[in-house]
Amino acid sequence: MTGRRPLRRSAAGAIVAILAALVLAADQLVKYLTIQHLPAEKAVPVLGEFLQLFYIRNSGAAFSIGAGMTWIFTIALAVVAVVIVWKTLGVRSRLWAVVLGCLLGGVLGNLSDRLFREPGFAVGHVVDMISMPWMLPAIFNVADVFIVTGMISVALLVVVGLRLDGTRERDHAKADDAPTADAAAANEA
Repeated sequence: MTGRRPLRRSAAGAIVAILAALVLAADQLVKYLTIQHLPAEKAVPVLGEFLQLFYIRNSGAAFSIGAGMTWIFTIALAVVAVVIVWKTLGVRSRLWAVVLGCLLGGVLGNLSDRLFREPGFAVGHVVDMISMPWMLPAIFNVADVFIVTGMISVALLVVVGLRLDGTRERDHAKADDAPTADAAAANEA
């Protein structure tokens, strides 16, 4: 383990909840401002072709995939949110708490669109507004940014072997090997 003591579960839960609420609030504020101030389906250059604002309502997933199956995305987002909350119960790592809080906020941002935006409950369209045409032919939102960076962060934490409880895989591997080394030494004596 690192030199830091693991978080108490209540502290980890508080970090997750606070970050999720902040990300959700930021996402919904940007979506509100988008609806109120941007023209629909018209590019507004921010940094020329590098970054544009382009207000659309997306019934599908990334690249408008599955546009006729909005309810499936609603169910999937709800399941992901429940899994994140469930996993949070075992979190004692600061990094995991931050990553899961940001990821949960992003999921809740898009889930709230699916639940409460037009055309109706559980089939609402997600408000997207960020366009980087030089990089992706996709238009996305603040929640999407946190979902993608959160998933990349989860993958990195798994690769480096940081567990939810704050311990590392290599520490557990050494602990598992220690009884074998002790037994081998006892056999030689």
